[in-house]
Amino acid sequence: MIDWSAWFSMVNLLALIAWVALILLPRWPALLSGILYLGVGLLCLIYATGLIGVLTGLIAAEGGGGADFTTIAGVRSIFASDAGVTIGWTHYLAFDLFVGLWIARDGDAKNISRFIQAPILLATFMAGPLGLGVWLLLREPAARRSGRFR
Repeated sequence: MIDWSAWFSMVNLLALIAWVALILLPRWPALLSGILYLGVGLLCLIYATGLIGVLTGLIAAEGGGGADFTTIAGVRSIFASDAGVTIGWTHYLAFDLFVGLWIARDGDAKNISRFIQAPILLATFMAGPLGLGVWLLLREPAARRSGRFR
């Protein structure tokens, strides 16, 4: 039986280390690659392994009544188990970290101060779409000034 609590703690620690590095350390190419592959990539691998394992029955999960993503009751039942919560949380961590990495690279390319980026990255870490939404509003004028719409 898998100790989902231990996996939950491990993915949280992995994401936290990557976020601290992204926000506080100089953005060397090797660091950004490490965050992408050892942070986002590893979280994606853990997510995919857990999801496929549970859905195929290769990994036992309590309360396994199948996955129903079409109703609120079905999604609630997925998240009613430690396996579902851990796998779902890993999904959030991977995507939010990927978005944070994009924000950091985009902000650096547009010469937006790291002091402005830091609270937006923190918002992305804590509430993904909120940080992304703020970044999209902020980056537009900077993109127009710099002529870099990519």
